[in-house]
Amino acid sequence: MAPPTHTVTNQAPPLVAYDVFAADPALTEGVERHVAPERLDEVRDELSELGRAAGSAQAQRWGEEANRYAPVLRTHDRYGNRIDEVEFHPSWHRLLGHAVSAGLTDAWSRPDGHVRRTAAFITWTQVEAGHGCPLSMTHAAVPALRTEPELAAEWEPRLGARVYDPELLPADRKPGALFGMGMTEKQGGSDVRANTTRAEPLAEEGTYALTGHKWFCSAPMSDGFLVLAQAPGGLTCFLLPRVLPDGTRNVFAIQRLKDKLGNRSNASSEVEFDGTWARRVGEEGRGVATIIEMVAATRLDCVSGSAAIMRQAVAQAIHHTAHRSAFGGLLIDKPLMLNVLADLALESEAATTTALRLAAAYDKDTEQERYLRRIAVPVAKYWVTKRCPAVAVEALECLGGNGYVEESGMPRLFRESPLNSIWEGSGNVQALDVLRALQREPHALNAFLGELGLARGADHRLDGAIKDLLTELADLEGIEARARRVVERMALVLQGSLLVRFAPPQVADAFCASRLGGDWGTAFGTLPHTLDLAAVVDRARPVDEG
Repeated sequence: MAPPTHTVTNQAPPLVAYDVFAADPALTEGVERHVAPERLDEVRDELSELGRAAGSAQAQRWGEEANRYAPVLRTHDRYGNRIDEVEFHPSWHRLLGHAVSAGLTDAWSRPDGHVRRTAAFITWTQVEAGHGCPLSMTHAAVPALRTEPELAAEWEPRLGARVYDPELLPADRKPGALFGMGMTEKQGGSDVRANTTRAEPLAEEGTYALTGHKWFCSAPMSDGFLVLAQAPGGLTCFLLPRVLPDGTRNVFAIQRLKDKLGNRSNASSEVEFDGTWARRVGEEGRGVATIIEMVAATRLDCVSGSAAIMRQAVAQAIHHTAHRSAFGGLLIDKPLMLNVLADLALESEAATTTALRLAAAYDKDTEQERYLRRIAVPVAKYWVTKRCPAVAVEALECLGGNGYVEESGMPRLFRESPLNSIWEGSGNVQALDVLRALQREPHALNAFLGELGLARGADHRLDGAIKDLLTELADLEGIEARARRVVERMALVLQGSLLVRFAPPQVADAFCASRLGGDWGTAFGTLPHTLDLAAVVDRARPVDEG
């Protein structure tokens, strides 16, 4: 029996045995808004099943183990043969297998597929974010492959299959497959046109031998990779299979795994190509144009993944403060803590609502929606991923010293939080991409303003913010140096317009009063005290604490 001094009191119980999807009104209402009524019951059932799995103690244990036991590189077998394999803890395979079977690589071929998948991605990656990387790239490879119908026919059914098969085998022996990507080189980074990897044509039409080094190759255990290399006609996209059609291994020398800040369950690597066999995807010299739709899809996953981290961080903070007493009462009932929680909840709901709206733009796929995606995806990617670390660290602080301890799960969330801002182009890349769209594609700006216009007249602070944005956009002097400020304003008015249209009045009022009305400090917890903060926090509670 433990001595009396070791009696544990005033500690929050684990947040387990709940439906991660159903407990999130911003997520459930977004699905109801964007999914066709005749499919809604089916989609809700599907997502609730996934949500219950995500909220289980078992899945949470998988996430912890996949990060505690990081992947290990095996370059050679016992006889000295080069094998270049990455070994993962069984919990990584369980997470990835569950995700694949739940359709997280399958969006392009089913009705409302992107909204369904985005909601599932937000739900499931709250368990563990690292395995979201191969899920995202596998999903996003499809539009690039469709530029070559023969390749799409061979690979697309496998990429969308709900079968997880980690064995390295030729494509025709794989019931399901995963894709990685290798764009970045050490001398260029985001400037992929500086890539030096060479692609020399072979005798067979459309095949090449690649030679070069990739500084970041994500998910090196995958079955295939989309990579960029310099062909005779310029920078070109290629499909590099891990195993050749005859069953032998392609030349794919994994030089090392990156030792990263976070995302530790997922293997990121440096790889060397030396006469590596690959097939051309798209025309020579059109590599960026070919792969750009893949980049856009993975950028949307950066938004969704950040929304997932924020939601889980906020859920943990609210859950903890609803159980922890201090200074004569529950923390959640203290006015200042309530202000902090409400501020965090606003950020989380805005991110989720934005991600689902952009996913719906993929499902609708009209000309107007494609123009909206062109500008709104980099706008959202810039802003939501920038807000994620701030939310994660403030939510961690709500748990006090407990939040700084690994067992709480909060340090892992915090370590993951900067990644999506860097992946698929850092903040400056996104801001400059938005400027490029503004300057070269006027239809994109018109589509963006049309989306904002749907909320015209509903809130005077939103109307004023839109007017100020138009004034800013009309001033081209020094706009590159102001790009981050411009994109931040675009993101805030987009989120404000969505919340005014779709969120409860208390949420929309609080967002517009703070983010658009100027009555907001530089830290979380500085919302105007006259707002209905309790209603905002109650909406964000992960479970009924009563």
